[in-house]
Amino acid sequence: MLTTTLAALAAFPDQLEAHFAAFAHEHRHWTPASWEGVPSEPFSAIEQLCHVRDIEVEGYQLRLRRTLEEDNPLLISLDGEAMARERRYAEADADSVLADFRRARRETLALIESISAEQFLRPARFEGYGELTLRSLVHYLCSHDQQHLAGLQWLLGKIEAGDRT
Repeated sequence: MLTTTLAALAAFPDQLEAHFAAFAHEHRHWTPASWEGVPSEPFSAIEQLCHVRDIEVEGYQLRLRRTLEEDNPLLISLDGEAMARERRYAEADADSVLADFRRARRETLALIESISAEQFLRPARFEGYGELTLRSLVHYLCSHDQQHLAGLQWLLGKIEAGDRT
């Protein structure tokens, strides 16, 4: 059941880099007049990269470990917009962010691959998602990846439309 999801998780760093590379340099920090309809958080292209990097480590890696180590932990949602402001995502270097993300994703995949069938059944509660299992959490990580690819495509669409909002 996880074969497709694990393959998608492994492919995501290349997809993220390719989607980001589709932005002309002058549009990597661009934001639309309106975020109505955005399928991810309202972030510029560079901010999308920073967000997935930080959520990988401080969100999903931590949630996976806590679910493995604790009995039915409450997993908190992170305030991505506050993180973007506080960490000055708009000023980040894309190459460094992508390299950091690739390293973090390799660590995440190694962790997931070390989990036994029995451990995948471990329960947790995820703020905003409700009750889940460790296996559920892996699917939510994959879903998060796809939301941010969709967010990048949405930004490209807005740019191509001349942002006629």
